[in-house]
Amino acid sequence: MSEKKNSWRKLDNSAKIFPLQDSNKYSSVFRYSVVLKENIDKAVLEKAVEKALVRYKQFRVKMKNGFFWCYLEENTKKPIVKEEIYYPCKRVDAVYNNDYLFSVTYFERKINIEIFHSLTDGNGGLIFFKEIIYNYLDMKHKELANKEERKARKINLVTEDSYVANYDKKSKKGNGGKRAYLLKGKELKFNQVSVNHLLINEVDLKSQCTKYDLSTTQYLTSVLIWSIYNANVLKYNRFFKNKKPIKICIPVNLKKYYKSDTMSNFFSYMSVDAEMDTCISFDEITKLVKSEFEKKLTEEEMLKTMSDTVKIGNNMFINSIPLFLKKIIIRTLYSQVQKYLSITYSSIGKVGFIGKYQDYIDYCLFLIAPEHIEKIKCSSCNYADKVIFTFTSILNDNSIEKYFYNFLKSQNVKVEIESNEILDSIENGEKDDISQKNKK
Repeated sequence: MSEKKNSWRKLDNSAKIFPLQDSNKYSSVFRYSVVLKENIDKAVLEKAVEKALVRYKQFRVKMKNGFFWCYLEENTKKPIVKEEIYYPCKRVDAVYNNDYLFSVTYFERKINIEIFHSLTDGNGGLIFFKEIIYNYLDMKHKELANKEERKARKINLVTEDSYVANYDKKSKKGNGGKRAYLLKGKELKFNQVSVNHLLINEVDLKSQCTKYDLSTTQYLTSVLIWSIYNANVLKYNRFFKNKKPIKICIPVNLKKYYKSDTMSNFFSYMSVDAEMDTCISFDEITKLVKSEFEKKLTEEEMLKTMSDTVKIGNNMFINSIPLFLKKIIIRTLYSQVQKYLSITYSSIGKVGFIGKYQDYIDYCLFLIAPEHIEKIKCSSCNYADKVIFTFTSILNDNSIEKYFYNFLKSQNVKVEIESNEILDSIENGEKDDISQKNKK
C-alpha cells in the first residue's frame, strides 16, 4: 500500500511552471558535461546510469498530465544512453527517451546529462550527475571502487517542496521595473545552437576581481554587460532611441539562505539593471554591479521572489483552471515576463570530485538553453584551476562572445576557447579597439 502512495509525487512550486512553458522553442533544459582523459565506454556508462537511479530514485520518474497540474510518476523503463548527435540543450522529448526527464549522451571523452528543470535545479542535477560519473569511474578503474571517502559520502533523497516550507505570506511582491533591452540580430536556423566555452585561467581572473573588489560572478557579470553594450547596443541602437536598460538575470541557490536538503527545485533570482548612461566605462559598470548585488542579494529580497512563486502556485483561481488552459495562459504571460530580461547568467560555482577521481577528469561544463527572446544565455562553473564561462546562442552573430573574449585578453587574463564552430572563431577581433574603449 505504501509503495503505491509513493509511486507519484507533486511538482514543487517552481517546477509546476516549466511543463506549461515547454515547447520546441523553449526547452527549460540545462546541461552538465564532464570531459574525461579517456574515451567513453557506452556499455559501462549505461550501467553507471542504472546504478545511479537505484540510489537516486527521485530521478526514476516520468511526467504525467493531471486535470489541473502535471505530476511525476514512477518510471519502470530502462534509461537510454546515446552518442551525442544533436545541438545541446534540446528539449528532452520523453517519447524518444523512454519517458525520462533527463537524457545522457556521450561523445569521445565527454559525458553529458541534459535535465528538464521540472525534475530538479542545478544543484540537484549536479549531485545526480556526479553519482553517474563516480559509478562510471568505479567500473572502469577498480582501484577507485573501494575508497572509504566514496563510501562515506552523503546520499540525498529528500524531495520536499522547500518553497512552501520557507515562504512568508506577508512578504510584499517584488518590483519588475522597466522592460529590458533585448538583444538584436538575425537568428540561426531552427534548432541550431552556437556554443562557445571560454576556459579562463582562475589566477588571472582572481587578480582582476581583486583589482575591482568584486566576486568572480560580479566581475564576469560586469564584463558581460560591457560586451553587450559595445557589441550589440552600439551596433543596433547607436542613436539611443531605445533607452531600455541591460538587465542580467542571476539565478540564486536558496539553500545558501535557508536550511534545505531537497533534491527538488529550490532557487530564486535577482537582476542587475544597467541603464545605458551607466555604460560609459567599464569602471562605472563594476560599481553598479557591486551595488546591485549588495542591494538585491539579501535574504529579504530572495524572500520576495520566492514568496511570489508560492503565491502563484497556491492561488485558488489559478489552481481551478484546467491544465490545457493554463498552458495557453502561462505561455502568453511568460513571453511578456521575459521582456524584462536581456540575458540570464547562471553560475554553479565550484564543481568538486573526491580525491583520486579528479585524476581522471580534465574539466567540467555547464550550459543553459537559449530561446527566442533571450537569444543568448550564459553559464559558468569552476573546476581545478579554470573558470569555464559558456555562451549558448541562437544569434547568427557572435560579436558579444568575441568582445567578451578580447576584453579578458586585453586585461591579461589567459583564455582558451572550445566551440562547436557554428560561426567563425571568436578569437578574431581587434584587441586594441577594446583596450581603447575601456579608457573612456
